[in-house]
Amino acid sequence: MTSLLIILVSLLTCCGQLCQKQAVENWRHQSLSWQAKLLDRWLLAGIGSLGLGMAVWLIVLQYVPLSIAYPMLSLNFVLVTLVARFWFGEQTHWRGWAGIVCIMLGVILMGAHQ
Repeated sequence: MTSLLIILVSLLTCCGQLCQKQAVENWRHQSLSWQAKLLDRWLLAGIGSLGLGMAVWLIVLQYVPLSIAYPMLSLNFVLVTLVARFWFGEQTHWRGWAGIVCIMLGVILMGAHQ
């Protein structure tokens, strides 16, 4: 169950970060006041997702040692890189893909420790 909660935290925080990126992408193409920017639906979705992720993270910390739980959040690097590549069309160099492989191996090793 705790592994599912850690994955949920990663998904929520990843979603929050991506929503923030989408918000600033929209801002770049529009001339908006700061008030309008603060009420941007992508920004609000990002803040909500990050807040919910933090709440779930607090639950995780009650049951999983920090030395195990925190490295598992490196899944965020993998998720954000993949979505940035396919949603935002950002380029990923071979070193980025090699880094993702290393992160995944580390997550697998840490997860096997539980």
